This record gives sequence, structure tokens and C-alpha cells, in this order.
Amino acid sequence: MNREHLIIIEHLLAALVAGGLIGFERSFHGRPAGFRTHALVCVASSALMLVTLYGGQWFPEEFTGRVTLDPTRMAQGIMTGIGFLGAGVIFKEGLTVRGLTTAASIWTTAAIGILAGIGFYFPLVLTTVLTLGTLSVFRWVENAVPSEFYAQLRVKFPHDRTMSLEDLARFIAAQGFSIANVNYHYSADERFFEYRAVIRTRQPRNVQRLSEALSRDAAAREFSIRPTGD
Repeated sequence: MNREHLIIIEHLLAALVAGGLIGFERSFHGRPAGFRTHALVCVASSALMLVTLYGGQWFPEEFTGRVTLDPTRMAQGIMTGIGFLGAGVIFKEGLTVRGLTTAASIWTTAAIGILAGIGFYFPLVLTTVLTLGTLSVFRWVENAVPSEFYAQLRVKFPHDRTMSLEDLARFIAAQGFSIANVNYHYSADERFFEYRAVIRTRQPRNVQRLSEALSRDAAAREFSIRPTGD
């Protein structure tokens, strides 16, 4: 095994470790694209950059000096092509959009793989540390910073016992929520009136309070509360 083979192994293993660390953090938090996905993305990016790093191994000698190889084109192709994988982990359900952070981590992992492929180890290590810090430490910061919690509320009333919007707003406010916007739905066949509202609060635990209050309300025929977020 010559020196070039050892360098190639070194680059690919560095990519495997860096991608695996980021993927482990995603797997730990139950994300669909986790340990193996991130490791494979990073190794693949590194392998593709080795193609440009060792262009002399496959590029015809007769063209040397007349044609210039541009490694940045391969990096550009990798970062563009990885978009389909990132799009695959993003999904929207109602007002909830999930997977954005995982998609961003996949894109970052591809960039780390490129750094591993060309043997640019200092920015590789620094980028890996910053990425892990963003995914873990920043999660604590997000939880500590006061923010509004949003949820989708759907509540049905019999058509002859429908709660007015003003009464509903007061009822929700008593549980610590306010209404951001509201839609109405009426069914003559099933004889019910439905409110579909986006509600907000500063305390996520108020969801349980609202659920228990609606359960005790005799007029509420059916309801659902679905938190929104990443």
C-alpha cells in the first residue's frame, strides 16, 4: 500500500467520523435522517472530491496543459445534488413544517465531506464542532429563550349550541391562549358548526389545561389540538 492509498483512507475515514458524529446527534433526537445517512453523505462527498484531487490518475496525459481541471465544479455539483436528499426529509402537515434542521445538517455534512476529500482538516474539524454545537447547545438556548407556542385548534359544536366567537375567545384566554386567526366550517348534513383556529401561548403546558377544559365543556362535541413547529 503506497502513500497515496494511505492518504485516501485518511480522507475517507475523517469524513466517516465527522458525518457519523453529526448523524448520531440527529439519531439521538429521533430524526429520520440520522447516523447512517449523514455518514454516507459525508463519505460520498469526500470520495467525489478525491476524483478531482487525483485527476492525474484518470485524466489523459495528452490533454495535460491544454485543459484545466476545476475542482470547484465538482464541489458545486455535490452541493446542488444533495438538495434532493434534504428535500426528502422536509414535510409539511397543516401549518407544521418539520425536517428543516435535519436538511440543513445534511447540506452541512456534504460540505464537511468536501473538506475531507481535499484534506483540508482544520476547517473540517472546526466546521464539525460548530455544527454539533449548533445542533446541541443552540437547542438549549432555543428552549431557554421566551417564545410563543402555536397550535391548531379544531372544535365542533352542535348547530343549536354553538359557542360564539367572543365566548370562545374568552374561554381560550382563560386557559392562557389567544387566537391568532380563525376559520369557520358549517355542515348542514351533520348539523355541526366548527371553529378552526391557530392559537398561541407562552406556556406549552397550557395545552393540557385547554384540553381538560374542552373535555369538561358539555357543548363541545369534538375537538383536537395539534402543536405546530419544526
